[in-house]
This record gives sequence, structure tokens and C-alpha cells, in this order.
Amino acid sequence: MDTTASKSTLRKNWLLCLLAPLALAFTGCNVNVIDLTPSTMKANPSNVYTLTAQIRVKNSAVVAATLRPQVVIDGRAHPMSLAPGSSTLYEYDFKMPAGRSEAAYYMIVQFDRKTEKGAAPKEIVTELSRFAIENRYSVELETNRAPVGTRVAVLGRGFTRDDKIMIGDTPAATRFDSSTSLSFYVPSLPEGRGYAVKVVGISGEIDAGTLRIDSSRVNVTLRPSSLSQGQVSTLFFQIPEEAPPGGLQIDVHTDIPDSVIMDYVRIEAGQRTTSIPVQAGSPGQGSLFITIPGYSEVVVPITVN
Repeated sequence: MDTTASKSTLRKNWLLCLLAPLALAFTGCNVNVIDLTPSTMKANPSNVYTLTAQIRVKNSAVVAATLRPQVVIDGRAHPMSLAPGSSTLYEYDFKMPAGRSEAAYYMIVQFDRKTEKGAAPKEIVTELSRFAIENRYSVELETNRAPVGTRVAVLGRGFTRDDKIMIGDTPAATRFDSSTSLSFYVPSLPEGRGYAVKVVGISGEIDAGTLRIDSSRVNVTLRPSSLSQGQVSTLFFQIPEEAPPGGLQIDVHTDIPDSVIMDYVRIEAGQRTTSIPVQAGSPGQGSLFITIPGYSEVVVPITVN
């Protein structure tokens, strides 16, 4: 047995194993491939999803005109095309088969590299990746600010009749319009602040954005405002928007409690006006202070003779 020849062969094989990864890395340095496809995409009515890669030639030995990028899905290779207006972005529109919500893929970039003997074909293969389709999501609020009582729509996808909308920590009266639209009534909360809006359901929570509750004014009139002991007047309330589901509780305080006799008052859901009798007690002169969360405070003078 020729041990010298055997040792020589082993040495050559060892060198080939050592240099093989270096050769692969060198090929990769010729062309840089970056997969820009997001791991999650929002479902759309067309059921078509774009896979994108950025491909840059980094070596003058590469014949740029020979770049042939492809994406392989379900064992089939599909050619990728240059994105409009770009010289480095390549795309492929994949139509997701019915009943599926995810796909696995990898990309192959073939090209020719100049050599002393002409040109040699090369290729780069990316790692196996996956993307999934998100069938439930919120896109946007119809508006990002509104006063109490306003009806606001939330647009998205995958909504159900079980979904409810939270404004901060407060549940809002929610209406199911369709699988792509919910609406809610702005609840009675302190004005001048932004509140996180979330869609909450059996499938989990979805952030819908932020809603700022703007101040609104309630019109209050006391007729008459000057009373004699035992006389009854009427306190009228009017708000610009219909009261949200659940109604509006109105808080009325006075600095002459012995002079004013009145009951609790609220504006019922869907109503804009209400009234309550006010009976004069002991003589005094002061004010009624009307406060409703989301509305500016109103001060009404009252005199009991």
C-alpha cells in the first residue's frame, strides 16, 4: 500500500473541505441579497401578497444583466421582477391558495460571473422563510378626536359581534356594523385628554389608535332664576350630541344647599334634552354648578327671596 499517496489524498481532501465555505462566502460577496418580505401580512380581498428582495451587485466581475432572481414556493420557482421605479428591488405577487393562511419560501438568485475563460454561472440560495396572513386587525379610527356622545367608526378586518371597544379602561357602547367595521359612542369621560382605543374580543385585543375627547358645552337655563320661598322653577339642559347608550348622569352642586331643593338628573340615551323642577328653600343667593364628564362646567345664578 502506498501510504505517501494516501496521505497526499487526505491532505487534498482536507484542504477542499476547508476552502469550500470560503468559496461560498466569496460567491455571496459578489451579490448581496436581502429578503424584505414581512413575516406577517394583513389579509386583503384579492388574497395576493408581495414577496420582496433587495439585490445589489457588489463585484464588477458579476454580469449585472444576467441576474435572474426567483422565489420558490410549494416546490415551484417563480421569476421575480424589478419593482417600478427601482433598480435593486425585486418582487413577486403570490396568490395564496384558498383555505391557507401561511406559506414557506426561499429565494434563488442566479447570475453569470466573468472568468478568464469567459463566464461561469453562479447562484445564491437564501434560507427558508415563512410568512403568515393576519385575518384580524384594526386599520384606523374614523377620527382621532370627538366630543362625548359622538359615534365613531373603527375600520379593520375580522371583527365579530362579540367584539367590544374600550376607551382607556372604560367600555364604550359598541355596534357591530360588519366584519370590517365597528362603531362606538364616545363615553362620558374627562375632556382634553387622549385615550387608547382597543377592540376586545374572544380572539384577543387589537390596538385601534388614540382618541382625544374634546370639550363640549351643555346649555343650561333656569326659568325663573329668582324665586320666592316654596316657589318651583324649571332647570333645562341641552347637549349638542345625543347622549350615548347608558345616558349621561348630570352632577349639580350649589353653594346655598339650604336654598335649593332638587332631585338627581340625567339625560337618557339617545336624547339631547331634559329638565327637572327646582324648589326654593331658605332665602339665599348663590349658584348652581353643573358638571358632566366631557363637558365644560356651567354656572347658573339663583336667588331665593
